[in-house]
Amino acid sequence: QVQLVESGGGSVQTGGSLTLSCAASGLNSKYYSMGWFHQVTGKEREGVALIDGDGVDWYADSVKGRFTISKDNAKNTLYLEMNSLKFEDTAMYYCAADSNWYTLRAGNARYWGQGTQVTVSA
Repeated sequence: QVQLVESGGGSVQTGGSLTLSCAASGLNSKYYSMGWFHQVTGKEREGVALIDGDGVDWYADSVKGRFTISKDNAKNTLYLEMNSLKFEDTAMYYCAADSNWYTLRAGNARYWGQGTQVTVSA
């Protein structure tokens, strides 16, 4: 049984930093594309940052230069380092995994975590 468990969310002031973690079990992260999505209440879930099994990454324009995605395959853990946080980064952040990059990129990943809340205040 695959499980993705996020942690590291919280409240931070504008300009601050947070690092999210996603611990995966039941799958080998080396062979999966994984990523972070966020969702604001009332809006659709959107991709934030993705990384494939070879370490190739993708970022939403809104976070380029501020967020960094990484994956430790030895620990089966995905990370999202978030710097220079803005109020508009406030959202629930979800970890996702799929064996197919395009399925993940489309937001239709097979596996999802429960989410961790990030709140950025002025």
